[in-house]
Amino acid sequence: MTVHTAPPQVKTAPPGRDASAPHPAALALRALWARPAARKLLLLAAAAAVLVPVAAATHGSGTWPSAFTVDLTKPLTGASDWIIDNRDSHWAFLYFFGHISGAIIGAVHAVYTVLLALGWAGVTAAAALLAWRVAGARVAVVALASFAACGLLGMWVPTMRTLALMIVAVAASVAVGALLGLAAGLSDRTFRALRPVLDTMQALPAFAYLLPVVLVFGIGVAPAVLATVVYAAPPMARLTALGLRSTDQGVLEAVESLGATGRQRLLTARLPLARRELLLGVNQTIMMALSMAVIASVIGADGLGDRVYQALSTVDVGSALAAGIPIVLLAIVFDRITSGSASRPGAGQAFRRAGGTAGRRLGEGGHNRTRTRTRTATTWALAIALTAALGRLGGTAWPDGWTVAIAAPVNTAKDWMVDHLYTGLPGIGGTADLAAHYTTWVLDPLRDGLQALPWWGALLLVAALAWLIGTWRTALTAVLSLAAIGVLGRWELSMDTLSQVLAAVAVTLLLGFAIAVPAARSPRVERLLRPVLDVFQTMPQFVYLIPVVALFGIGRAPAAAAAVVYALPAVVRIASEGLRRVNPGAMESARSLGATGGQQLRQVQFPLARPQLLLAVNQAVVLVLSVVIIGGLVGGGALGYEVVFGLAQGDLATGLTAGVAIACLGLMLDRVTQPTKGARDGA
Repeated sequence: MTVHTAPPQVKTAPPGRDASAPHPAALALRALWARPAARKLLLLAAAAAVLVPVAAATHGSGTWPSAFTVDLTKPLTGASDWIIDNRDSHWAFLYFFGHISGAIIGAVHAVYTVLLALGWAGVTAAAALLAWRVAGARVAVVALASFAACGLLGMWVPTMRTLALMIVAVAASVAVGALLGLAAGLSDRTFRALRPVLDTMQALPAFAYLLPVVLVFGIGVAPAVLATVVYAAPPMARLTALGLRSTDQGVLEAVESLGATGRQRLLTARLPLARRELLLGVNQTIMMALSMAVIASVIGADGLGDRVYQALSTVDVGSALAAGIPIVLLAIVFDRITSGSASRPGAGQAFRRAGGTAGRRLGEGGHNRTRTRTRTATTWALAIALTAALGRLGGTAWPDGWTVAIAAPVNTAKDWMVDHLYTGLPGIGGTADLAAHYTTWVLDPLRDGLQALPWWGALLLVAALAWLIGTWRTALTAVLSLAAIGVLGRWELSMDTLSQVLAAVAVTLLLGFAIAVPAARSPRVERLLRPVLDVFQTMPQFVYLIPVVALFGIGRAPAAAAAVVYALPAVVRIASEGLRRVNPGAMESARSLGATGGQQLRQVQFPLARPQLLLAVNQAVVLVLSVVIIGGLVGGGALGYEVVFGLAQGDLATGLTAGVAIACLGLMLDRVTQPTKGARDGA
């Protein structure tokens, strides 16, 4: 019997596709895996699929588990009591902290003595002379008018006290910030190590570290200067590192080909080419130091800040403004001097001198430079002698008969604005309705959503955002920062503060970038905006609180409004500077290809100015955080209230714990907004 077997069936490929080609699904999965962002999300999803069910089953899906909370009240209270008991007898206070305090007090006293010796005429002439020598005649006129206005407002003596304290604080901040930025700019490892330190220094609210500083150094000038240095040094460090790390590699290779050593490359190429960033860092340091004038008055710093603080305690907006205007004028003068110095030539000459580092020196050139220095020294000596003579003739204090009182008319104008803007027109509403809508439609839903988010969901979301734009180290830092908030027992309060910060930062960035674009494209717009930005950035934070409370009432809305106004100038400055400094060759190429103005902005300027724009985001987060904390005084609540309460009551545990939680918030926000080198490679 013959058995017929069917021939084996051969699977054929569908028509139009090669049988040896991979399946489309495999190709799609392979293409997806090739993308770093998708690969990161897939790995994170796989880890979450294993860990989240375990975490939810053991510790629930609500707020932060109490099992992971650590109570630091007892050790912090014990540390506070030990400091108070041993501050007058322990060797660390007598021979270390005591010498630091004495050096600071001595430096401030010496500067103030010099200012008193020069007198009002001498100080005004010296400021005008310095401005003329560094930035030109126009800035000299601004300096002359600004110091005269301080006297006309009847604030000459407080201005000199503040000026003495700020000179010492700014000098120390610039020195500390430049050294840290130099180390971070020359070494990637140092940059990664210093980054969280700088974040903590700048994100930790001033009220939080005022309390330990007061415990160690007491009340007075020394803690005020130290608190100012902690707050104002990070911008200098960040911008110094940014300038050094963005130096043109072609220039460095050219200098190295001449045989220059590492030190010579730094002094003749990297630092001169980073001159604009360095001076922008000095500018930002001055602005932030002056903004600390009022906060420093809380712990005994005399001067304009104390006048503002005392006026606000009695709700006297006119007197507060009279003392706040000189702070703004001082900032304008310093801003014009540093900006004028940045626009003057010098980097190219320093680079051309790099040839001399290779052994080529021209005797005639060196002789000419020596004669120039001699003439400059002679001119300065004569100018100093003339200034001293004017000081002796003019007297020490500003004449009492040359003052103008502005407190009464300012208070009248404030009352009129409150009467007409708080309720507004019938059917339209006013600022009170605007504040209520902002709180109801924005802050409340955002706060409720964040507080309702499971604790493991918040950690997972932060990890995803940080890893997408950074490395696994970035994501780990962000997750640990958020987890530290829960460990400190401040989870729900931190979500409340985070909602206020996110809402205010969004408004600040929206307005800031919208203003920065025309400022970067038009020199005329930039010149018109500069004095406005100076006023808003340098006006003490406390001065904003009374007007916004009068217009918006008590609550979270006035804190957000003050935060936006305070953070907006820094965002506009940094963003416009980044857009303005985009490579002209790239812009010309885009125009030659027929790109419109919007296309040039989106496809050329924004991508090339990305580091500066991200730095603007970072500064917006930091500055908004600082004002939201002060907003605890006007009903902002959350962590801000706990920080202010801790300082007022001398409660180190409450104030410092809330302050550390705020610093962790700032560190987490920094990590989810600042891309890290190597992120594109999926590191």
